[in-house]
This record gives sequence, C-alpha cells and structure tokens, in this order.
Amino acid sequence: MSNLPISIFSILSNDLLLAIPFFTFMGTILEKCGLAEDMLDSMGQLFGPVRGGLGYSVIIVGFILGAITGTVAGQVIAMALISLPVMIRYGYNMRYATGVLAASGTITQLVPPSLVLVVLADQLGKPVGDMYKGAWGPSLLQIAMFALYTYGLGLIKPHYIPGVPKEARTLEGWALWSKCLKGIIPSAILIFTVLGSMGGLPFQSSALATPTEAGAMGVVGALILAAMHKRLTKDLLWEAMHGTMRLTAMVVFILIGSRVFSQVFQGVDGSKWVEHLLTGLPGGQVGFLIVVNVFVFFLAFFLDFFEIAFIIVPMLAPVAHLVQGQTHS
Repeated sequence: MSNLPISIFSILSNDLLLAIPFFTFMGTILEKCGLAEDMLDSMGQLFGPVRGGLGYSVIIVGFILGAITGTVAGQVIAMALISLPVMIRYGYNMRYATGVLAASGTITQLVPPSLVLVVLADQLGKPVGDMYKGAWGPSLLQIAMFALYTYGLGLIKPHYIPGVPKEARTLEGWALWSKCLKGIIPSAILIFTVLGSMGGLPFQSSALATPTEAGAMGVVGALILAAMHKRLTKDLLWEAMHGTMRLTAMVVFILIGSRVFSQVFQGVDGSKWVEHLLTGLPGGQVGFLIVVNVFVFFLAFFLDFFEIAFIIVPMLAPVAHLVQGQTHS
C-alpha cells in the first residue's frame, strides 16, 4: 500500500497514455460528422447489384471507419442504425445482417491506428509503431474471412443476401464513383498521415512523431474532415469532448484499480504461481498460445478489453518471454 501513491502518479504522468484522449476525440468527431452515413450510402449503391453487396459495403466501411475512429461501440451503433433497416427492407436474412454488423465492429479493435494497440503497447513496453505493423496482417485476414463468408453464403443460400433492385439505386456512373471517392480519399489521407507519422506502415523503418503527437495531428485532420462535410458545429464539439472525457476517465480509473490488483497479486506471489502454471504446459510456444487464446476468449465473455489489457496482459507478458526463451534455448 505504501507503493500505491507512487504507482498512481506514474500512471498519470505516462506520456503514451495521453494518446488515448486524442484518438478518442478524433474518433468521436468522425463518428458524429456524418462520414459513416455518406460512405455506407455510396458503398451500398456501388456494391448493390452484387449478391451480398450490402454485406460487402458494411465490411469495407467498417474497415475504413475502424481505421479512422478506433471506437467500437459508436461505430456499430452508427452502422446498425443506417444499414440494418436497409438490409431488412431488401430481404436480407436477419441473422446475417446482425452478424455482419457486429463483426464489422470487431475490425475496429485490430486495424491500425487502434486505441486497443496503444494500450497494449503501453502494457507490453513495446513501440506503438511496431504494434501497428504487426496488426496489419491479422486485420486484413479478418476482412478477407468476412468477405469470403459472405461470398460462400451467396453461393449456398442466395436468398439470404439478395442484390439491391435497380430502381432502388439512385446514383450510377461517375456521380456514384465521385461520391465514394469523396469519402474514401480524405479518410485514407488521414489514416496514412497518422500511421506514417508513428512508423506504423509495413514499409516504414522509423517514426517521425510520438503517438501523442500523431493523435493530436489526427484530431486536426478529423476537424478538417468534419468541416468538409459541413458538420463542424458547437454541438458536435461539445458531444465529442463529453464522450472523450467519459472514456478517458473510465480508462484511468480501471488502470488505477488494476495497478492495486497487480501489486496485491505480486505481494502474495501470484505471479510465481502463474509462471509455474503456464511454463509447464506441453507444446512450448504453441501450447502456451493455445491455452492463453482459449483463456482470453472465455474471459472476454465477462470482461471488457481494458480490464483484460490492464489486469491479465501484465500477468501473461513475463511468462510469454520465459516460454520464448525456453523454446530458443
């Protein structure tokens, strides 16, 4: 308990955690500025003729919004309010429609620049840029799997995901493409600017800015995008600041609570118990990864990501290093 005040002040003076309010503020502005509505409308009409086209548009827009917002709940709510009534109207199967909307929200957790990866980098003591580079492969694989499932469902049960009738498509030709590009190009510029400044692109070898500076630059870009969509109002800024304050306060208090837990846990030699349990698993690194993935999977039924990142990851990371050292030796 005597070390607790020192630990709390070390949390509050952590420069890396300043990136959390910046990325949250950026995501909240973009979530509320109408970008999702415009992109879903244009993408839905672009992919409309294809069987499962609305599903493909939700997956692609989920990927783009995930890369520029980094917040799951807001994105899923926005996309569900916009896309679900349209999918139901055109005869999409309810299980597929709700499933693809929920799945599109999970893309947000992984695709850079994700708030999740910033928190993990802090807990693991790794550069944020390296975390982003490592996340590109799994995030693109996840998108490919969702799209492949949609394609397979269209072959097996085409009545589940019908195409949008021609009379419902109000735009075509260059007018449709220009509306799609109007949403995609500014978003792509913002994504690559933020990622590029942190060294988070696969072909980069060094970073130009810290995550906090990149987050601040992302906020400026989000304000410019909101102004371009003519949605930059006093009410939008107030709602964005209010949402950012709530999420940041929640994260800080979870982090303080998890620090209390970890100190007590280490005080009763809990870390040694976890180490003996997990280093003795058969299969080396592969066995460790299987057990940890299954454990975290079931844990996520009851805990949010932040609780897992702040409480469970610090317990598992040292053991992972030990298992890796044993395998190499």
